[in-house]
Amino acid sequence: MSTKKLKVGNVPNLRFREFEGEWEIKKLGEVCKINPQNSNLPNTFVYIDLESVVGGILLKEERISKEEAPSRAQRLLEKNDVLFQMVRPYQKNNLYFDAEGDYVASTGYAQIRTEQNPQFIFQYLHFQKFVDKVIERCTGTSYPAINSTDLSNIPISFPILSEQKKIADFLSIIDLRISTQSKIILQLETSMQSIRDKLLKQQISLKDEKGDDFPDWEVKKLGDCLDYIQPTNYLVSSTEYHNSYKTPVLTAGKTFILGYTNEDYGIFTENLPVIIFDDFTIATKFVKFPFKAKSSAMKILVAKEGIDIKFIYESMQIIKYEIGGHERHWISKFAQLEISIPSLPEQNAISIFLSSIDEKIDIERKLLEQYEKQKKYLLQSLFI
Repeated sequence: MSTKKLKVGNVPNLRFREFEGEWEIKKLGEVCKINPQNSNLPNTFVYIDLESVVGGILLKEERISKEEAPSRAQRLLEKNDVLFQMVRPYQKNNLYFDAEGDYVASTGYAQIRTEQNPQFIFQYLHFQKFVDKVIERCTGTSYPAINSTDLSNIPISFPILSEQKKIADFLSIIDLRISTQSKIILQLETSMQSIRDKLLKQQISLKDEKGDDFPDWEVKKLGDCLDYIQPTNYLVSSTEYHNSYKTPVLTAGKTFILGYTNEDYGIFTENLPVIIFDDFTIATKFVKFPFKAKSSAMKILVAKEGIDIKFIYESMQIIKYEIGGHERHWISKFAQLEISIPSLPEQNAISIFLSSIDEKIDIERKLLEQYEKQKKYLLQSLFI
């Protein structure tokens, strides 16, 4: 990529060398048709709802009839249309539509059609400066949303078509890398789940170092394998987190690392690794590093003698358990569940094998993070 860094007037910080002149500024609705009038819906079509698209990828394609379609199925798509997520737009689950056939999108999306370069417009919709302007105009708290009129009034800056195409083509290469990397991670995670199920559910026995069979597995309660520690002494006092601080503050939920604290007391360092367990949601995380906790509802689970903590963690991932209500689960319910346990050497062997897959997934996730950081930098630099 041959670029120049010379910002004079309404131009981006980073620009391809062959282009000069200032970019135009117009409202989005002046350069795009938003929710163009559609003809009648076909008898059957692929319906795209707000759960169908994640990270610019159409994850599911379910064909339905017009009669069974929900009332929100109204946006009949044409090739090169762009779908913009109107509800919770900060998620940036937008779609550049380049498929053939009959597809209809939910009114939860704005359907954008343009004579500018549609891929350039699609990329611009992910530019944080633009997203911030959208969020400013959103209404609602749990499900903040923008209407099509307010969306159409947001100004955007854009160059001539040839420069739009150059920018869009370049960013599409980064998107392809991100998409490919995401698929690699998904394949590894799927393999991990399959291998874990075979080892732990079907109890496929490994061989020891001499090639002999390990002893038979036995059934134990989780509470006989793990002790628990209340997090009271390890709770964070201040929520003023910063990435420059050293100690992570953890939750067992999806977020996992809430932030980093500079508090140098009450840090959990003993008995690592451990399992952190949300007493209400039964979510679990495997933790190998010192940390502080955010919630008093979190149990810190440590292995008893003769137990490999990683093996137990993996065994807990295949437990099917229905949460009955908003109550604490570890002592009264979860600790009483039974699992099959092999000998300690076989536990160790299984843990080492599964950990090797985990390490591969972690490496691929870090690579994905680098691609995503690269994309974020380029959006900030190539757009105005």
